[in-house]
Amino acid sequence: MDIKEEKELFEYFKIVVDKGQSPVRIDKFLLDKMERVSRNRIQNAAKSKFIFVNEEPVKSNYKVQPLDRIVMKLPFQRREDDHIIPEDIPLDIIFEDDHIIVLNKQPGLVVHPGIGNHSGTLVNALAHHLNASELPVKEGNNADRPGIVHRIDKDTTGVMVIAKSPEAMSGLSVQFEKHTIERTYLALVWGNFEMEKGTITGFIARHPNARLQMHVFENPEEGKHSVTHYEVVEDLYYVTLVKCQLETGRTHQIRVHMASEGHPLFNDWRYNGDRIWKGTVYSKYKKFVENCFSILPRQALHAFSLGFIHPVTKERMYFEQELPNEFKEVMEKWRNYVSTRKSN
Repeated sequence: MDIKEEKELFEYFKIVVDKGQSPVRIDKFLLDKMERVSRNRIQNAAKSKFIFVNEEPVKSNYKVQPLDRIVMKLPFQRREDDHIIPEDIPLDIIFEDDHIIVLNKQPGLVVHPGIGNHSGTLVNALAHHLNASELPVKEGNNADRPGIVHRIDKDTTGVMVIAKSPEAMSGLSVQFEKHTIERTYLALVWGNFEMEKGTITGFIARHPNARLQMHVFENPEEGKHSVTHYEVVEDLYYVTLVKCQLETGRTHQIRVHMASEGHPLFNDWRYNGDRIWKGTVYSKYKKFVENCFSILPRQALHAFSLGFIHPVTKERMYFEQELPNEFKEVMEKWRNYVSTRKSN
């Protein structure tokens, strides 16, 4: 590639590989990182020498290594989004000091801007609550994610921590990377369990045939190591409330782990939990389930608690947030339904 051609290329995507990344083909790695971009497009970019690792073009079968600096350049300018616009979106703040914010995320709130979500996100709300330009950014391709240390799915509720200072971003990031953050979730899942407690493991990556889903693989080269510990809180025969403790934090981890065990989250449309998995499908029962779906129109998942060491004061911090009202209402309806069935 000559100098003239080099000048006609524009940076499109950039990322620094995590320290703990296991070797994996770069086309698979980028497929996991770049939403709504096909593997074929990534491979074609590699063939055209548009993908660089440590400033050198690589082929699609290149195995990424820890701390590799990957850049994709294309012969057209990427559309740059405007700076993050502050939006007056209410935030349920549980705790705040000069370094961190702990909040209870409401359902329907996307954490950061992305394709199809350029506004109305938690980041936009933070930009209104604070000065977005002063919020720290995690190393890597995270310019549109100021303050964001970890994510919660759009329709998942519960406790989340935000970094307000570089010290907080660094300190919290290390704790997440070392898996010393204590995170527990409450999930209502279909069916019941033979064991009161258990552990689900596997290697999570995007589903090979359904890009919006994640999948649990057995081969370590096909995904990222993941561990979820679960404990039954309340067995309601048709559905079960479980407490899940995350040892790792992969995309959709609890949702895909539970689905892989035959217990998809209640009303989780992405993993087929929005249909009846247990119970005879007759009109009265079906109507009852559909009514529960309408009360809780999303996956039944709530980030119940979060524990960590304050990155600056070194104080032990622990926060809990009870289930949202609509979640509690559905739980009560299931209790009443089971109780009525037992009495008949």
